[in-house]
Amino acid sequence: MNIRYNIFLSSVTLMIIVAWVLSCSGKPGRSIQKEEIMYADSNDQARPAAELVKLDSPLPEAACTIFNSIKVVLKPSGKEEPDSAGIWYDGKLTAVIKDGIWTREISPQVVTATGRKTIKIVAWKQGKKPQAITSFVNVLSDITPAIKGYRVVNTYPHDIDAFTQGLVYHGGFLYEGTGQETRSSLRKVDLLTGEVINQHNLDPKLFGEGIAIHDGRIYQLTWQSKVGFVYDLGTFRQINKFYYQTQGWGLTNMGNRLVMSDGTNTLYIIDPAMFVTIDRIEVYDNKGKVDNLNELEYINGEIWANIWQTDLIARIDPANGRVLSYVNIKGILNDPSFDTSVNVANGIAYDREGDRIFVTGKNWPRLFEIKVSE
Repeated sequence: MNIRYNIFLSSVTLMIIVAWVLSCSGKPGRSIQKEEIMYADSNDQARPAAELVKLDSPLPEAACTIFNSIKVVLKPSGKEEPDSAGIWYDGKLTAVIKDGIWTREISPQVVTATGRKTIKIVAWKQGKKPQAITSFVNVLSDITPAIKGYRVVNTYPHDIDAFTQGLVYHGGFLYEGTGQETRSSLRKVDLLTGEVINQHNLDPKLFGEGIAIHDGRIYQLTWQSKVGFVYDLGTFRQINKFYYQTQGWGLTNMGNRLVMSDGTNTLYIIDPAMFVTIDRIEVYDNKGKVDNLNELEYINGEIWANIWQTDLIARIDPANGRVLSYVNIKGILNDPSFDTSVNVANGIAYDREGDRIFVTGKNWPRLFEIKVSE
């Protein structure tokens, strides 16, 4: 019996999952116990995948709400029930089922960010190849964002030839990144007069986009070329270049990290040293994803984003992706001869010391200091 038993064990591969999981009560923080370890025969991978369970709930692309539980209902699809099944949410193991009770709740303490999230089920049966099911849910915000108004405090001149793609206030000056092939530039601008004090022109083939200042350097994106540049803040001398896999739209400094937009609802958290993505934020309100995120600014713990082709600025919680409110600056450029549906609002800058917010748009003749109604 001992020899047979040893031979049996040698044909079995022990799959130990190191993770923190939810208990049946939905409370996180309990490590997987010995009796929850799942086994698979070493020959399982050579067999056809078993059809052990079906995912009854949630339905594919179901709308869920952040900070609320998600009910997962499995239904055994054959005469024999699986020996066990694991439930993953957003890449994290949240439950292991071994008791034949095929309903679990993903805890609200796990559903902590908005976005399109994966629910993956893996079911095991001794002697059969494990079955994997992947589905998606859309986690919406739990709040209805208010739409805020504004009051113009001051108006400043702005170069009508500046196709504004990035805007930063730093050390008493505006720094501006402009776009369009053959016309893209990086500028240092006098706020009061609109005079360009220093200007670096990009290669005529490049379309300039968002800018950010970090650690005495300016970072500038380009639109579709997937290359960006690092300049010395004082001289605009190019120090380095970096590459990324998406389009480049907006850029801002969030403490020791940069935040980049690419025209979708995704914001990329960037390590500025190597310009590598270390995290992502999927921006949603209570109705769905918020696309066309463009120029960015970090203001008092929030990410502000122009929504391209609208007059709206989204105020985003970087901790979870929720839109906290919108600022509607419709009508701010009160000029009937100027078509803001073409030359859209784009450009947000923040003076932290003076607590001043500046906004402008592509080829606008003016820049505005505003106060937002709270």
